Amino acid sequence: MTVSLEVAEGVGTLRLDRPPMNALDIATQDRLKELAEEATRREDVRAVVIYGGERVFAAGADIKEMQDMDHTAMVLRARALQDSFTAVARIPKPVVAAVTGYALGGGCELALCADYRIAADNAKLGQPEILLGLVPGAGGTQRLPRLVGPSKAKDLIFTGRMVKADEALAIGLVDRVVPAAEVYEQAHAWAAKLAQGPALALRAAKESIDTGLETDIDTGLAVERNWFAGLFATEDRERGMRSFVEEGPGKAKFL
Repeated sequence: MTVSLEVAEGVGTLRLDRPPMNALDIATQDRLKELAEEATRREDVRAVVIYGGERVFAAGADIKEMQDMDHTAMVLRARALQDSFTAVARIPKPVVAAVTGYALGGGCELALCADYRIAADNAKLGQPEILLGLVPGAGGTQRLPRLVGPSKAKDLIFTGRMVKADEALAIGLVDRVVPAAEVYEQAHAWAAKLAQGPALALRAAKESIDTGLETDIDTGLAVERNWFAGLFATEDRERGMRSFVEEGPGKAKFL
């Protein structure tokens, strides 16, 4: 399989495995969607790491496969391409991308689907589709400007240039840069810590933030308000408040 889901200690690792560069062909896209939906459903998966291995995250779409597609074929395929990435973005649990080596084109767009990005100090990210006479087609024109702002996103998309890890950190494209050998370990630790947290409250936080970014503030506030009130019906809220009163802040255990 080109993508696998491995679960340990509440953390599901979505592992890309299509040597040598993890090119995201149609079969890989479809498998990614399938496993993202599985991670969404599984109660033993409380947080997710997206990982491409020690050498490369994903160096984009399979250009040889796309070269033979005409307009009609891509009209039929483009929605499925976006849906596979959207399935990752909509996992209602904390998701971290562990980025090693190249994350280009679809690889960068996949990293954009995560809530948090930890990159190796040798990572290179970019949206080079313009150099093929194209634009990003798996969410790059939408998720990138929401993350780094429109002018920085336009610079990357218009020029197709790659950015190294230090620049990616400076513009907010990644959130942490670490030695290459530590990327997965640190990403897994980030996910494992959140896997111990209150699952429904984390889901509420993610949905409130993501919905708010896509709508007007009044609608976003309504989503937040409904989740905030709804969480008062949960055992986790009861446990968290009781622990705060009896033991002080930050000591509640939710598992």
